[in-house]
Amino acid sequence: MTKRTLLLTHDVDAAILSEIKHIIPEWEVTASRDPEVWGGMMNDAEIIAGWNKRLRESVISADSKVRWIQTWSAGVNNLPLTELQQKEVVVTSANGVHAYPISETIFGLMLALTRKIDTYVKNQQQKKWHHANMKLEIHGKTIGIIGVGAIGSETAKIAKAFGMTVLGIRHSGRAAEYVDEMSTPDQLNEVLRRCDYVVVTLPLTEETKHMFKAEQFEQMKDSAFFINIGRGPIVDEADLISALKTGQIAGAGLDVFEVEPLPENSPLWNIEQVIITPHTSGSTEFYDQRLLQDIFIPNLKKYIEGEQPAINLLDYSKGY
Repeated sequence: MTKRTLLLTHDVDAAILSEIKHIIPEWEVTASRDPEVWGGMMNDAEIIAGWNKRLRESVISADSKVRWIQTWSAGVNNLPLTELQQKEVVVTSANGVHAYPISETIFGLMLALTRKIDTYVKNQQQKKWHHANMKLEIHGKTIGIIGVGAIGSETAKIAKAFGMTVLGIRHSGRAAEYVDEMSTPDQLNEVLRRCDYVVVTLPLTEETKHMFKAEQFEQMKDSAFFINIGRGPIVDEADLISALKTGQIAGAGLDVFEVEPLPENSPLWNIEQVIITPHTSGSTEFYDQRLLQDIFIPNLKKYIEGEQPAINLLDYSKGY
């Protein structure tokens, strides 16, 4: 009888891997980043944790045994969602793993732009002693968090330490702790007009693609800063560049882009009031630990009991 198979496309801490094997002792369990190690198991895997483009043809094939995919990222856009839905494959994401590191990056970018840290670093490299007309502060300002999920909620919590007014937008419009006013996406423009900082923490869906374009930047204050750690295509990059160059907005902190890596000829590299990070805001020393112990292992216990994994279950109709 063929063993049921779990394939993890990442190297996993020995103690956590032992815990997983203890839960499913009769299963074949393989964990490796190297496709050469697990390539022959693709068609036999019932559960796949992680993703690799080499898996695509295998998981959508008629003889694939996959029933559940746990992604290593919060986004699921790189999966063949249409085919997986047709095959009724359960998908769970890494949503929530990033709340601490990304919220720290958000405030790192906000503080750097506000207190001109990026300018001073450049001046230091040139041994240049210059005030750079630094005068702004964060305390008491208004922040708009566009997408109040795990990351947005943690960002709102930190904002309160700065005495900020927190405006939130989420699809349901449901109230959230630390958010003073919650709105729905159709109220976006009204919210933008009030913000000193606009922080995008949304997933990429058909509804959110190019959600921010010229019209939205026109609503923002010319003193406002724009932070995007969601997904690049949520923003029309050409319109953002125009808004920055014309002074329509004061600056931007960007971790994600329409094309990644960001092309060397992108004007964003040379705009003084922009800070660029290479899609690293979610990086943390605790990433694998949180993903496996807080999400995957509890879901695995439910799965082997015949229940559907519940934590971060993908709603195919919403795309997240």
